[in-house]
Amino acid sequence: MIEAEVAGIIIMLVGFYGLMSKKNLIKIVLSINIVSVGLVLFFTGTGYIEGARVPIMPQKSVVDPLPAALMLTTLVVDVAITALALTIILRMRGELK
Repeated sequence: MIEAEVAGIIIMLVGFYGLMSKKNLIKIVLSINIVSVGLVLFFTGTGYIEGARVPIMPQKSVVDPLPAALMLTTLVVDVAITALALTIILRMRGELK
């Protein structure tokens, strides 16, 4: 599915633009999240095979489950990194004691 891969690349480019053009730390963290979402969409799109099914039962064509599993792990790690980064930013500003 080429559409998901192209959409993932476009979303990553939007995130990279935000990383390069913004000076606000919170916007930079959000830009990193946008890059991550684009990356997840890209790799999930590369693992997709049209007409294939989940590899639970033996079939002729199956979808590779590895990209989906890795991207699920990536999303969980991104949530933890975002929470840590936002906490550090708030601590730097003196809003958290």
